[in-house]
Amino acid sequence: MYNKQIKIVSIALITAFAIYQFYLFNIFYGILLILLSGFILLTIFKNEYIMLAFYFMRKGKPEKCEKILNKIKHPEKLIKSQHAYYYFLKGLVETQLRGMNKAEKFFKTALSTGLRMKNDQAIANLNLAGIYLSKRNKKVATHYLQEAKKADKHKLLSDQVKEFEKHMKRI
Repeated sequence: MYNKQIKIVSIALITAFAIYQFYLFNIFYGILLILLSGFILLTIFKNEYIMLAFYFMRKGKPEKCEKILNKIKHPEKLIKSQHAYYYFLKGLVETQLRGMNKAEKFFKTALSTGLRMKNDQAIANLNLAGIYLSKRNKKVATHYLQEAKKADKHKLLSDQVKEFEKHMKRI
């Protein structure tokens, strides 16, 4: 909470100093300070730890991703979409490092909190379908698979869905 307030105060001070620089005809420094305050404003809406965690997940380093996510002490203080992506990333880390038990809770929390992007919703639903299929609960797995198909508008997960359906037929 204090972190956000500190950022807002620093944005106000930097913007005021930028206006003063424009008054002194130091246009370059004024523009530089406006860009700096814009970057700080961006970090209010996009948590830097979550951005770093996404970077490490894309690089295939879930250990580093988990270390960065653990630096977020109070995830409930994040804004709603960041809160959802925090739990989404926690679920992905759990599936890669430890297994499916805790990941189910994280993916359900991410979906109920509200993932913004449809592709991320599809990934979370597909992971939940995999979790329930590993528990031999085919009915719930089918439900989450249908949800994943609905959310996958651009057919980015079509290969994984087809492979998953083949696996479901064997069980």
